[in-house]
Amino acid sequence: MRFHAQGAVLFVLLSLASIPSALAQENHHQTHGSRPLTRHEGLAILRVARDFHGPANSPSDCSHLVHALYERAGFPYDYAPSSDLYAGVDDFRRVANPQPGDLAVWRGHAGIVVNPAQHSFFSMLSSGPGVDSYDAPYWKQRGLPRFYRYIKAPSGARSSSVRSASLKP
Repeated sequence: MRFHAQGAVLFVLLSLASIPSALAQENHHQTHGSRPLTRHEGLAILRVARDFHGPANSPSDCSHLVHALYERAGFPYDYAPSSDLYAGVDDFRRVANPQPGDLAVWRGHAGIVVNPAQHSFFSMLSSGPGVDSYDAPYWKQRGLPRFYRYIKAPSGARSSSVRSASLKP
């Protein structure tokens, strides 16, 4: 079930349409501390992915693509390779139930969850940017993905992204 760059845009649009509009219109509250992204904010990341135009402006690999899309959506973090994302970085919290816009990470690969009900994600695939299912045989052989949700820091505050525990001597 692989979709390629042009098909990805259509697939993302259709996937967004299948998410109940109540989720996209979720009410958010300002807090004084850090908080995970809301579903509405996760959908903003997918809108950026939908508008991504393929190879001419493609980052070189999956972790650079994910980083670029989060940055363009207004959710910055210090770049981290997929191995660090898999181990965990301070700007994301591991979650059991992914929502659109969350990270789906394997050892050596990262993508952005499109539709958890369809197990779809957007990433740099062997054929370029596109959407695939994390239930596809290729991804299943890599093991179960870990899911992480971006933690939005209060205005003016940002944490260091890579945990020292994930660094090798």
